[in-house]
Amino acid sequence: MLDSLRVMQLYTFLVVLALCATTWCSAIPKPDDDHKKRVYDKKLSDQQHETNGFHNADYDHEAILGRDDAKDFDQLSPEESKERLGKIVEKMDKDKDGHITELELKEWIKYVQDRYVIKDTDDRWKEYELGSNNLDWENFKKRTYGFTEEDLAPNDERAVYKEMIVRDKRRWNKADLNKDSLLSKDEFIHFLHPEEAEHMRDIVVMETMEDIDKDKDGKVSLEEYIGDMWRGDTEGEAEPDWVKGEREQFSSYRDKNSDGLMDHDEVKDWLLPSDYDHSKAEANHLIFESDKNKDGKLSKEEILDKYDLFVGSQATDFGEALKTHDEF
Repeated sequence: MLDSLRVMQLYTFLVVLALCATTWCSAIPKPDDDHKKRVYDKKLSDQQHETNGFHNADYDHEAILGRDDAKDFDQLSPEESKERLGKIVEKMDKDKDGHITELELKEWIKYVQDRYVIKDTDDRWKEYELGSNNLDWENFKKRTYGFTEEDLAPNDERAVYKEMIVRDKRRWNKADLNKDSLLSKDEFIHFLHPEEAEHMRDIVVMETMEDIDKDKDGKVSLEEYIGDMWRGDTEGEAEPDWVKGEREQFSSYRDKNSDGLMDHDEVKDWLLPSDYDHSKAEANHLIFESDKNKDGKLSKEEILDKYDLFVGSQATDFGEALKTHDEF
């Protein structure tokens, strides 16, 4: 019987492949649920940054607050949102000069992202009730799956999980930097969130390609790329505009050598671009949208005037007031 941790893993594949056993990373969303299963890059939110060419305010919402606190803010009235946002602004303002610079905003967004990763790891770590400072593979495997490979008979219905165990083990070995077959808490962070560590990035690429590359030729075709995002729920259904946009993205940007396929390096550039800083880009966007006097920085008043941009979810109506007020 799989424990509750495994059930959550099997619900969706939040890190990199549809059937990986360790699905606890942040993911990049796409319009269908199947696509919300792997990490494409170090995004700040589980929301799309743009939808049909329009900026998605929910992305800003999560980038500023974090995933869990963003949900809490959705329950606040506009007045309460502004009050709590004001307290956050004071924390952003490191030098206490009354203005939020691009650097301060960028550092706050990075802090929120790091906090999510650390909290997620802390929550998982506690579930193993360790008597030492390290987690061993057999303990992880037994606790996660409730059985080992040796327990599986050829016709055992649990045999489907064998591939998951193999892939978990490969990621485990990559995260185990000192090769002692144990994971420290720092190594466990890399295991759960491989997109956060340079030495884990090839695992992110490998797992993603294994999932998308249906014909197993070691490359991702346009059909595989689009098919992973959209399958069309109804026969004869017209292709949405966003899918047409993705086709153009593939041809113009993803497939750099124009051979109709994405190889390992091209997939890596897609998933983990080295020349793009999400925190900086988001900070620039928020300043551009909120900087009323165009001085290149934000006052508390300018931020509160645009409180809906920073904390107002467009997807959820304001409801009951939040009961706890100490998340920050």
